[in-house]
Amino acid sequence: MRKYEAIVMFYPDVEEEKREKALSRLKGIIEDAGKISNVDEWGSRKLAYSIEYYQEAYYVLIEFEAETEAITEFTRVAKILDPVMRHMVVRLED
Repeated sequence: MRKYEAIVMFYPDVEEEKREKALSRLKGIIEDAGKISNVDEWGSRKLAYSIEYYQEAYYVLIEFEAETEAITEFTRVAKILDPVMRHMVVRLED
């Protein structure tokens, strides 16, 4: 298993319940093929540039270890979840 870091940006006007449901689904994908070491909710932050006319987003940082297949599934699901504005997964050096 390799170490990864994922940042997920949620739309700021999404209800907290929907955001938590989407986040738990993404965390579930990771936990099926690895383990989460840290979830850090940064909250609403101002964007450097507007995305779809939004000036801010709700950020969540997830640090985890997982197999490569989990990253593929994480990315696929993050693309189709409505509350997710953007996401990025980065492999950390060992």
